[in-house]
Amino acid sequence: MFVLLLETSYFCARKTNVCDVMTLSDIFTDDERRRTFDILHELFVMAADVIKEGDEAKLTHYIERAAERALLRRDCFGLNPIVTDAETALLVCGEIGLSRGSVLGVLLNALVESGSITIDEVRRDFGEDTAVILHGLMRIREVYAKSATVGSENFRSLLVTFAEDMRVILIMIANRICVMRQIRDTDKVEERRKMAMEAAYLYAPLAHKLGLYKLKSELEDLSLKYLEHDAYYHIKDMLSETKRSRDAYIERFIKPLDEKLKAAGLHYHMKGRTKSIHSIWQKMQKQQVDVDGVFDLFAIRIILQSPPEREKMECWQVFSIVTDMYQSNPKRMRDWLSVPKSNGYESLHITVLGPEQKWVEVQIRTERMDDIAEHGLAAHWRYKGIKTGQSGVEEWLAGVRSALETNDDAMLMDQFRLDLKEDEVFVFTPKGDIFKLPLGATVLDFAYHIHSNVGNRCVGARIGGKNVTIRQKLQSGDQIEILTSSNQTPKRDWLGIVTTTRARAKVRQCLKEMEAGQAQLAKEELERKMKNRKLDFEESVMMHTMTKLGYRIVTEFYAALSDGKLDMNAVLEAYAQQQRFDHGEAEKTIPAQSADAYVMQEKPGTQKGNAEGADVLVIEENLKGLDFQMARCCHPVYGDEVFGFVTSGGGIKIHREDCPNAPQLRQRFGYRIVKAKWAGKRGSQYPITLRVVGNDDIGIVNNITNIISKEEKILLRSISIDTSDGLFYGTLTVMLDDLGRLQQLIKKLGNVRGVKNVSRS
Repeated sequence: MFVLLLETSYFCARKTNVCDVMTLSDIFTDDERRRTFDILHELFVMAADVIKEGDEAKLTHYIERAAERALLRRDCFGLNPIVTDAETALLVCGEIGLSRGSVLGVLLNALVESGSITIDEVRRDFGEDTAVILHGLMRIREVYAKSATVGSENFRSLLVTFAEDMRVILIMIANRICVMRQIRDTDKVEERRKMAMEAAYLYAPLAHKLGLYKLKSELEDLSLKYLEHDAYYHIKDMLSETKRSRDAYIERFIKPLDEKLKAAGLHYHMKGRTKSIHSIWQKMQKQQVDVDGVFDLFAIRIILQSPPEREKMECWQVFSIVTDMYQSNPKRMRDWLSVPKSNGYESLHITVLGPEQKWVEVQIRTERMDDIAEHGLAAHWRYKGIKTGQSGVEEWLAGVRSALETNDDAMLMDQFRLDLKEDEVFVFTPKGDIFKLPLGATVLDFAYHIHSNVGNRCVGARIGGKNVTIRQKLQSGDQIEILTSSNQTPKRDWLGIVTTTRARAKVRQCLKEMEAGQAQLAKEELERKMKNRKLDFEESVMMHTMTKLGYRIVTEFYAALSDGKLDMNAVLEAYAQQQRFDHGEAEKTIPAQSADAYVMQEKPGTQKGNAEGADVLVIEENLKGLDFQMARCCHPVYGDEVFGFVTSGGGIKIHREDCPNAPQLRQRFGYRIVKAKWAGKRGSQYPITLRVVGNDDIGIVNNITNIISKEEKILLRSISIDTSDGLFYGTLTVMLDDLGRLQQLIKKLGNVRGVKNVSRS
């Protein structure tokens, strides 16, 4: 006794509350019991060479345990999952040709999903191969949980990508057919419609790509039955009414052809085939005609018994005989013999004008080709030397066939684990919309893929409930919520973060627009200051000034002004000088200053204790008048707790008590340490280095420098800025006179919006 509850049934059951808990005694109706017995008997016979001894007993044990715990449930259509799963297993084994791992994975999936058995237990009792199949089915459920937009090519590709093993996709196709066969009379019309749409837009195209034409046709016909009920039964009724006349016509068409082929010594058999209802419906829609207007309603298939080395020759020989007898339509000739389809299909198709001036399609192929056309992948392992393939998905599918030639499920597992679309990732928005990006794409790429404005304001994202940076690389299946800020703007280092051409172009465009805007502001500010100095703006003079300053391009000049690379006052002085020169005015000369009049300025931090008006620093027992210097390692300022250190040259260096070098100095040179304290105050200033970390927002540096410039007796000597991952790191050197003023400055800088931390170096 086996069980399966595949993706379709599970997905529907999640959305409805119509499923009843089953016990072992009421799992089956009498009819279901008979059907299951017949199906499993056929399955055991078919899979006798791959099912191991003990597999059936273990399966029965786990099913009984699930039933006793009331874990087995009918699906939303009221279908018995064990019956459905037995039918799916039979289809997987017989029609598609998969073996033990696939069959057992199908039969155990409902038990794993219900929680009655774990993946680890499956791995222990049934092997790694079966566990891989079940893990792939779980991944597919994750895809369904994230998105309902199953009609897109992206979703099809993602579905195949998430199936860690190719066999999972084949199992899903088989299950969808088995479920759709049983839901004709269900009262869950909307759920049936959703299932039919998925079959038409997702599973049928996948079956087509895999060469499973028989399953593909059945999926399409069942979908049409549920989506276009009236059209389906209209076509079906018309075909039933004309079946006798069609059979008689086929007999008249075949009889003279049969005589010619036998006379040529060919071994073959012929059969007539009416087109599928879905195929007829498509032609009716395309040609805007009724069933009677579809001129190639049926086809004649000539199947040769040819050795491999004579296949093509004999097919073309039949082609010649048919076209000699009946007039052909060159526009409808299809040669998939010389160049097979990417999914391995080989055949010659011709449309000829038969008796009574009716068009008839004739398909010419060998038994090997017909087996592949009917059964797709399942037939390939029987035949060697098939060469197919193009690029992308087709190459990948050609690899599937190559592995199936050995009928080795383990080889399939190794070869197809997340193989498809290695150069692409598929990600979701919070609403479930799916997008395709190149492998290696980042959060910032995704933001620009959604919209330029989203990209320009992106500060990060939330993936799986965790905040990540704009540099985070995306993986297939990620559900991404982009985080934005109105204060965020593109940075030049973003060009090293984005990988897609679209995102890089958008970043460059925005940077160019920002630079142009900033340059325009710099130009307006320069002209405003020129008016304040009563300087007339002259284009020629400005061009000469730019050239002298080393700029040949106007935009670069104003960009340098905007970035602070050029000092505005220096430019104004250069402009005024150039204007006087251009107007022929003699420059006023400034007499050279005499060396005798030059006064050497005292270096900051070098002081003499007895200097008039100087800060009085008391060394040891009120010793004054000693030369001392402020240590550069810790930059003491008036008010700091300090000590003196007698250098080898006899001078004294003043260090802060918390100087990084203080412990080592005290340990190694304790005898050279002297006490020191501040005893007075003067106007001298000391260099202090501050480190500032904050958000890399426009204007934050300007806000910091404005605060410093407004402070009395504080001078900004230098500033260095570096940015990374949306943060800026600033190193400021300021001149001030005491510790209290320093602490006030640190507090004010810490209150600037966007500043995270301010520390003294």
